[in-house]
Order: sequence, then structure tokens, then C-alpha cells
Amino acid sequence: MRLNEAQCRVLHLGRGGPRYLDKLGEEALESSRVEKDLGVLVDEKLDVSQQCALAAQKANCVLGCITKRVSSREREGIVPLCSALVRPHVKHRVQAWSPQHRKDVALLEQVQRRATKMARGLEHLSCEERLRELGLFSLEKRRLQGDLIVAFQYLKGAYKQEGEWLFTGVDSDR
Repeated sequence: MRLNEAQCRVLHLGRGGPRYLDKLGEEALESSRVEKDLGVLVDEKLDVSQQCALAAQKANCVLGCITKRVSSREREGIVPLCSALVRPHVKHRVQAWSPQHRKDVALLEQVQRRATKMARGLEHLSCEERLRELGLFSLEKRRLQGDLIVAFQYLKGAYKQEGEWLFTGVDSDR
């Protein structure tokens, strides 16, 4: 398979560093600020904000389609639709990059608030009460739950070779 030189670009990581001219054979390669690889946006600062904004935008589009096309606002219909169609955009698109900034987490939780407001009879409740009533978790709790599951798996030996250096056992009477 031949390499397509027209699609090759260089992503310089870090701020303020020298930007050297890179070549592929005799052709100079174009420099890029943002690249998308395997569905993940990578920019020169390794910032996740663009990825979160894209995930929130796609989830909001799906919510708009649900709002326009579904006439029933009963919990039994809205919750499965949002779980199947909206949650993958919010959860799995940002899974490779854990949101670090509060504005990114707030943007993703705003999508979740909009989705929970769609259920009839829950409009007057706060977001936490709506989530509890629907049996859902906030994004922060879901991420913490995933971290706890991975830590438990490390401790039980699921990742024995990779995690030997991470946790050490201590023999103690306490």
C-alpha cells in the first residue's frame, strides 16, 4: 500500500517550542494544530475541550431529534431512548479523554440535564432528584464508579502483570 503524502501532516505538541520543517522525502509536510485519529481530537496542547464540545453537540442534536419525533414524554419511553441514543455520545466519545476542566464537565452535564427534563412529571425536580427518580447517575459519579471498578480489579489480580508496581501489599496486624 502506498503512502498518501498529501494527507500527511505534522502535529507539534507543546507551546512555544520551535516548529521545525519536517520533510517526507523531498516534500515539506504541512503543520497542523488539531488532528482527529480514531475518533479522538488531539490538539497541540493535548486539551480535551474540543472533544467534549463535539460530543455535547452531537448529543444535543440527538436530543433535538427525540424531542421533535417522539410524542410521548413518559419515563418508560424517554429513559431507554436517551440511554441508547444520547449516552453513547456523552460517555464513550469522551472516554479516551477524561474531562479535566469544570467547564467541560458542566457542558456534558448540561446535556444530561436536558435529557432528564424531557420526562413528564419531573420538570419541577432538581437535576439530582430527577437522576435519582430515573435511576441514573451523574457523569461524575459514573466516572468515579468506573475508577473504583478498575481499582478493585487491580487489587483482585485481574491485571497482575501490568499492576504489580501500582499496589504493594503490606503484612500487618491492623
